[in-house]
Amino acid sequence: MITDMTEGNIPKTLAAFTFPMLVSVMFQQIYNIADSMIAGRFVGEGALAAIGASYPITMLFMAVAVGCNIGCSVVISQLFGGRRFGELKTAVTTTLLSSLGLSLLLTGAGLPLCGLLLEGLNTPGNIFADAGTYLGIYTGGLAFLFLYNVCTGIFTALGDSRTPLYFLIGSSVGNILLDLLLVTVIPLGVAGVAWATFIAQGAACVLSGLTLFRRLRQLPAGEPHQLFSLEMLGRIARVAVPSILQQSFISVGNLCVQVLINGYGSAAIAGYSAAVKLNTFAITSMTTLGNGVSSFTAQNLGAGKPERVRRGLWTGVVLAGAVSLLFFGACFFGSRELIGLFLERGSREAAEVGRQFLRIVAPFYPVIAVKLMADGVLRGAGAMGSFMVATFTDLILRVILAYILSPVMGLAGIWSAWPAGWIVAMVLSGVFYFSGVWKRKWTVY
Repeated sequence: MITDMTEGNIPKTLAAFTFPMLVSVMFQQIYNIADSMIAGRFVGEGALAAIGASYPITMLFMAVAVGCNIGCSVVISQLFGGRRFGELKTAVTTTLLSSLGLSLLLTGAGLPLCGLLLEGLNTPGNIFADAGTYLGIYTGGLAFLFLYNVCTGIFTALGDSRTPLYFLIGSSVGNILLDLLLVTVIPLGVAGVAWATFIAQGAACVLSGLTLFRRLRQLPAGEPHQLFSLEMLGRIARVAVPSILQQSFISVGNLCVQVLINGYGSAAIAGYSAAVKLNTFAITSMTTLGNGVSSFTAQNLGAGKPERVRRGLWTGVVLAGAVSLLFFGACFFGSRELIGLFLERGSREAAEVGRQFLRIVAPFYPVIAVKLMADGVLRGAGAMGSFMVATFTDLILRVILAYILSPVMGLAGIWSAWPAGWIVAMVLSGVFYFSGVWKRKWTVY
């Protein structure tokens, strides 16, 4: 269902739009968590550590895919809000073709480099082979990852947050069933976890692509449109490239932090792997609400209605604040039970590492929630410079503090760098929003 967010009650419209998105990302994170849970419980602590060791590298690939998602979503939202349907269809096909090409390029470059990347992260020898197996299979499926993320971004830009939800529910359930089949019935170990993700994501990619083209035919024909346009690619790249750089920079920072964690051994890696999956669940849920605010902002600015954006932001802050408090309660007070889901009973050292991470980081979820909502407005308005400054400051500070504090405080010093970066970034995003830069310099794509 295509939704016009330029009319009607703002809190009701935004809540109805973002709720399916939130449920979608929750299902996505649940099946990501299921991978690690099944590996840790049925294969062992070493398997969980192997997946955790490759996680920052897979997140680097994901960062590029998400950047493509954001770039096309902002541009298509504005074109939809302005009823420029011919350009909109050109933007869709241009994004799909360019994303496919980029994914194939990264697959070709990434497959032969998997081992070198893991060596560069100081991956312990006892988990190196399993980590390489998981990373190689994941890299082989990058085309599915990219195209699925782009299709999701296009659906969101058109105000349709329900269709991605349906595909994600099916993909999540399928992924978990395949995990169980390929790990417990057919004992493929870590490779089974990777193949389950590959197959489930591939099916979701194909089905979402077919549905997208059927949905586009429902739009008015309008003026003729091109299959591929360099000019349109440039317009998309103005948002996508900064978003890719931002997402990639975060992943590179996580790689730097992973090097520190890997030095503490496989038990620390396993505990961090469990905890960071839960943390990613929380952050991704709030980021998704920020993406909803971004689409809302872009549609209304495209329609020439900037006055609706301010109330949209505060609606987003309320929604994300509520979500952040739920995750805080679960991760802080239920850290023992949640980490226990990933590990066997004998993995006491790993479990304590995971609980320590959550107890330090979870109280600051409301802080990052506010930042992500302000970022949604900045990104939707095309104020990418301000958006990147706030985000890069967070990451640079987080990495620097991790390296400064870890020799003194150990792993607790690494975890403490997260809240410090979030606080500074929230202040910066708030300053940029209240400065009105998004109103003065918003960009028409």
